[in-house]
Amino acid sequence: MEIKVLWSDTALGQLHEIYDYLNFNASQKIAKNIVKGIVQKTLLHESNPLIGSIEPLLISRPFEYRFIVDRNYKVIYRFNDHIVRIVSVFDCRQNPGKIEDIEQ
Repeated sequence: MEIKVLWSDTALGQLHEIYDYLNFNASQKIAKNIVKGIVQKTLLHESNPLIGSIEPLLISRPFEYRFIVDRNYKVIYRFNDHIVRIVSVFDCRQNPGKIEDIEQ
């Protein structure tokens, strides 16, 4: 069974925002390393889509949302029909209640 990892427009936008913020406030090297680390971690889903923990703040949603953490970033995804859909890249230093605002 081939599993694909797809990124939502929202998650891609968040990834770009992370890069831009780090590029401006730290350095281009740090920005590249952090974004690269986040993307590489999501590739683990191709071999094990259920590797992440269930996201408790989204337990009432119709889909089962899971997450993995890379440094200060929580990558929230759902798995259905051989597709891992990355729906959000959340900075764990933010208010956790914002997680409930992600797309369904």
